[in-house]
Amino acid sequence: MPKTYRIGAIGFAHVHMKSTMDLFAALGDRVQMVAAADVEPIVPSVSKERGTRIEQYQWALDKYKVKPYDSYIKLLDENQIDIALVSCENSLHPVVMEEILRRGIHVVVEKPLSVTMEGALRIERASRVKGARVITNWPSAWYPGVRTAKRLMDQGTIGKLFKFSYRNADSLGPFSYGQAMSDSEKGQEWWYRSDAGGGAMMDYCCYGACMASWFVGTPPQAAYGIKANFNSPYGSADDFSAITVRFASALAMLEGSWTTVNSGVPNGPLLYGKEGTMVVRLNGDVEVYTKRGGDTPDQLIKADPLPAGRDDLAKETLHHLDTGEPLFPMLDLPLNMAAMSILDAGLRSAQSGKMEMANDGIWCVGDDSIFH
Repeated sequence: MPKTYRIGAIGFAHVHMKSTMDLFAALGDRVQMVAAADVEPIVPSVSKERGTRIEQYQWALDKYKVKPYDSYIKLLDENQIDIALVSCENSLHPVVMEEILRRGIHVVVEKPLSVTMEGALRIERASRVKGARVITNWPSAWYPGVRTAKRLMDQGTIGKLFKFSYRNADSLGPFSYGQAMSDSEKGQEWWYRSDAGGGAMMDYCCYGACMASWFVGTPPQAAYGIKANFNSPYGSADDFSAITVRFASALAMLEGSWTTVNSGVPNGPLLYGKEGTMVVRLNGDVEVYTKRGGDTPDQLIKADPLPAGRDDLAKETLHHLDTGEPLFPMLDLPLNMAAMSILDAGLRSAQSGKMEMANDGIWCVGDDSIFH
């Protein structure tokens, strides 16, 4: 009989914990939701509105009737867990995941992998102790148009790629979806605190960092980053950010914003090649432009369907653990280390005002083989 995987949910800071738990629970008797524990926050939440850690933790207890713990260490000590779903604040990923991975428990962690390359290296080293897997959840990994564009690019549809561009869709921040929260209450949420790893750069530039690394296919070399707080005076984190990334023979331009009312232009990815341009639309269509000066696509390609039995995070995780077949690259650790090196360099650059190395002797993410 197929193995039943015992699931522990740890950390309820990120709003994606709900969807992650639902995806695993949808696998029926292949999984068992066992226990849940929040992680002691850097600053306590005071709101119980939708998406806050207080609301999400209570939701998990009510919906899945899991055993609650006031300590994730105690949860791990008292239960046999196969997979831990981790959605604590970004800055706490390393310390929480080290504890889990060194016990040989696989981790599905909400993006991004960490806040710094140092933290990512701690996670990577801990995964070696007993061979536990680190699987990073990227909602964009399940956008069929993104995968279709990568296939078309690899087939030479637009020639050699020299520029990658991505910006997030419309967003006014994580609590702009009908929640009734005061500025003071928002300021108590980790999202708006730099020390917790909050801010638009970590929330949204991370998508571009991962996809750019995958599309370009070589290690990032350096980055220039900028951060700003335009409309969130109650928080210490940025609500607008941009990173320009230098690869050996390509450039990536990434934008992350909580201040966008209407984007007005395609979010992308936008792929610029020697022989044409590709635009990935939100509906999954891929537009290909190959004529100079053209304002209508020469080809409009519908997105390929996602692979059967591997079309969401939970299915892909269990398929990998059951069969040993490689994970989809955006979920796997090597590509996430490359993405983290971009974010780390972008963050350091925003602080220093200078371009910072992303792949030097300290923050080395490996050679080109990790991308293939």
